[in-house]
Amino acid sequence: MIAPAGMRRPAALLRGLAVALSLPLLAAGCAMPRSAALQSEILRGTEDPLNGVQVVPVTRASLDELLHWPAAHPELRHNWRSTGASPAARTIRAGDLMSISVWDSQPDSLLTTTEQRVVTMNDVAVSASGRVFVPYVGEVRIAGMTTEQARREIQDRIAPIVPDGQVQLSMAPGAGNTIDVVTGVARPGRVQLPEISPTILSVLAEAGGIAPNLRNPLVRVNRAGSAMAIPARELFANPANDIQMRGGDRVMVEEDHRNFVALGAAGRQEVVYFERERISVLDGISSMGGLVSNRANLEGVMILRQYPAGAVRADGPYPRQREVIFTFDLTTADGLFAAEGFQIESGDVVLATESALPMFAQAMAMLRAGSQTVDSLGN
Repeated sequence: MIAPAGMRRPAALLRGLAVALSLPLLAAGCAMPRSAALQSEILRGTEDPLNGVQVVPVTRASLDELLHWPAAHPELRHNWRSTGASPAARTIRAGDLMSISVWDSQPDSLLTTTEQRVVTMNDVAVSASGRVFVPYVGEVRIAGMTTEQARREIQDRIAPIVPDGQVQLSMAPGAGNTIDVVTGVARPGRVQLPEISPTILSVLAEAGGIAPNLRNPLVRVNRAGSAMAIPARELFANPANDIQMRGGDRVMVEEDHRNFVALGAAGRQEVVYFERERISVLDGISSMGGLVSNRANLEGVMILRQYPAGAVRADGPYPRQREVIFTFDLTTADGLFAAEGFQIESGDVVLATESALPMFAQAMAMLRAGSQTVDSLGN
């Protein structure tokens, strides 16, 4: 049955109205629900020098220069003094406790008697000035000496008083001859220095080893007002990094707190922590769950980074602005290799921009649905 012309006219009007209402959706994809901006939206206006944002397309050609750029957030991670393990005798420090024994066989000895040929002075503390007091001799400076050197020094000083005397010397380490293992191990505490100074790996083993739950652990040593650090993997891999420890050293093992922020059309939108020492852009994309296949723009992966003012230069391998956007095209071999060679830094924002095609498809689906609704009303 054919509908009268008067009935067909309102249906045509409804269909035309639905098309007119849907056309703005096709032209304004930004109105569609989404989790990230389009690449064109983010880069709009950045060509203006006054904008204050530098955009750097990363390719294999530009990668050589970018590798020489300064770090945006340099950290104390690689200043380890790799001198190797050279055995060293423990030296006497202020606060150590000395046990001094003097043997003398002479009957008229000033120190001993005929019944007791040895006199022992226990727990003689080394003073803040590095000296110990010996009767009939006075103060003897022994700080900085090994136990054997200190024994000989006291022996020489006591010889005019007790010509045939023999000196024995032993030491109980004080706080200055210990190593504090503060955190990140199974058994934190104080490790006394043996006669021969141990290496860093020996100290860690004495403390029960590095806690297994630490993420990419970093080993730090504070020594005499300075600090040095090294990733645990590098410490274990190179014997030259197994340095000799000294009295007063403090050892701290902490997990890697470096992180970047994952945003946009990615599997995870969250703070992502570094699981290893170096993370390339491709590694970072994998760590954030990859890119959403039906939304992400493979030509619009971006790294947003802020540099300190001191790193900005007008020439040379330096950023021109404090705020820099690095862009990557993952649809080409050149872009993929560049993304593999470019390293993410702590504090970066990794943004996967949205593709306009899914939004266009969504708008078309809405248009078809509206048209079908009008057809059903007309019938």
